[in-house]
Amino acid sequence: MWFDRLLEGLLDTLLMVGVSSLVALLVGVPMAVFLVTSDKGGIFEAPLLNRTLGAIVNLFRSIPFLILMVALIPFTRLVVGTTYGVWAAVVPLTIAATPFFARIAEVSLREVDHGLVEAAQAMGCRRWHIVWHVLLPEALPGIVGGFTITLVTLINSSAMAGAIGAGGLGDIAYRYGYQRFDSQIMLTVIAMLVALVAVIQLGGDRLAKGLNKR
Repeated sequence: MWFDRLLEGLLDTLLMVGVSSLVALLVGVPMAVFLVTSDKGGIFEAPLLNRTLGAIVNLFRSIPFLILMVALIPFTRLVVGTTYGVWAAVVPLTIAATPFFARIAEVSLREVDHGLVEAAQAMGCRRWHIVWHVLLPEALPGIVGGFTITLVTLINSSAMAGAIGAGGLGDIAYRYGYQRFDSQIMLTVIAMLVALVAVIQLGGDRLAKGLNKR
């Protein structure tokens, strides 16, 4: 019984983290590219749009996840039709993770040697070619490392969301561990979360190192 419940909680956690991280990756990387290339001196220079997007990113990054989750209840209900369960948690998790990851990816893109960009421009490369063949490949190890950090952060946030009705391992730890004073359940959930984070961190670090050696 408990094995099935813990397995279900783990699968719910993986679903929440998987969907929200995928959206954060697909949206966050283009956001990071735009923040870098539209800045002053960038290849798509657009200072006004850059400042506007930067302000939006900073706004959502500055809101604690618990407060953001509560504030987004009407929007969550509009998107998924409920404010309870796994899919209801995906909405605030995604909105919290996307600007977080975008800023990390932006840092990696800004660390690319500007001389490479200038060399590509001197060779007559189009601006989108510079993005695809210079900026993103050179920044890829840092982006992978940043995505790993984002995944770990999402696991922590999903546990917090689970404690207030989103399901997953956080819900099991709160309902059956904390409220029923069952330390065994609490420690089991903690061990599962630690193991999950360790696997993701190890895999992400190895992938980033492998890409860095290319």
